[in-house]
Amino acid sequence: MAQEVYKQMMDVMKQRRGPYTGLDIPEFYALVEELFTPLEAAVNNVMSRKPATPAEIAAEMGKGAEEIGPILETMADKGLCKTFKRDGLRYYQGEPFMPGIFEYQFITGKSMPRDKKIAKLIYTYKQAYAAAKGETKMTFPATRVITVDRTIDAGNTVHTYDQVTTYIDKYDTIGVGTCYCRHAAKLRDEDIHGMPTNVCMWFGNMAEYAIERLGGRHLTKLEARQLLDKAEEAGLVHMSRNTTENIDFICNCDRWHCEVIKGVLKQSKPALFFNSGFQPRFDPDLCNACETCLERCPPQALAMGDNEIPAVDLDRCFGCAVCATGCPSDAIAMEAKTDFPAPPKDPKDLIASLKASFTKQA
Repeated sequence: MAQEVYKQMMDVMKQRRGPYTGLDIPEFYALVEELFTPLEAAVNNVMSRKPATPAEIAAEMGKGAEEIGPILETMADKGLCKTFKRDGLRYYQGEPFMPGIFEYQFITGKSMPRDKKIAKLIYTYKQAYAAAKGETKMTFPATRVITVDRTIDAGNTVHTYDQVTTYIDKYDTIGVGTCYCRHAAKLRDEDIHGMPTNVCMWFGNMAEYAIERLGGRHLTKLEARQLLDKAEEAGLVHMSRNTTENIDFICNCDRWHCEVIKGVLKQSKPALFFNSGFQPRFDPDLCNACETCLERCPPQALAMGDNEIPAVDLDRCFGCAVCATGCPSDAIAMEAKTDFPAPPKDPKDLIASLKASFTKQA
């Protein structure tokens, strides 16, 4: 009976989509049996991405809210579903593995034996999943880079959605927690190259959930800006969903561990699928050919060109401005690409764009 509920869960997680969904392989069952008790798995299986009250979820199971409510609370505390309050009512919603349940496991930054066990189970599942499914062919960017706006050359048009500070100013609740990718690597005893880990940010309902249940920390707007400065100094890339609205997270990513960046760099032209819409311009009068920018460039899109001035491979360049923020002579400014398309408006438009692009490629 317990095994049957996990088989049902495999189909449920497949329907929730994401880069890693449900797959009928041994590594899937080893992972979910560690994360979910059989009863938690049964509750998960009736939940949808649409928020619902305990009474509504219990009704789907033919049970009472007094029985299912405490289970939902435990699941929310374990990062197995999302919860928030609206108009005085508590809501819960099912989450995919990524982005979602996998990241929620490590927000606290704990390194207990079970954290290490989960990190290894997730990694093993991902490896087995990739081996079974093959490399994912990208057709439309699901995520985007947000360049460092203070490096943008004067005279360029800077849209609000191109500015990280737009989201800091918009939301009253801002949270920060541990980077899933780097912390999971650390739990597997991998080198994280001295990169900071406590730099992933959430906004609005997602921030409230992370702070209330998952060990996230509340940030003031000033603290959020200081955190961005810290990420930029370390050479991390600002990344979020490829939409202009409904942004509820900003990750600060590195080239070695970030799931998105590693996946993008496997493509023949990474910049087609991960870009800010900006590109670096080098001032030959200020550049001293120190090659700091070459070392810092996450996609390794720079090489020393004629007259000892860096040249950029625009098929690889993310437009992240990591080169510009690290330049000791301020010789690099970011300029807008001509005719670069605006991102989709919201998640609904993004899904439509992804489906249309996939259909076109098929």
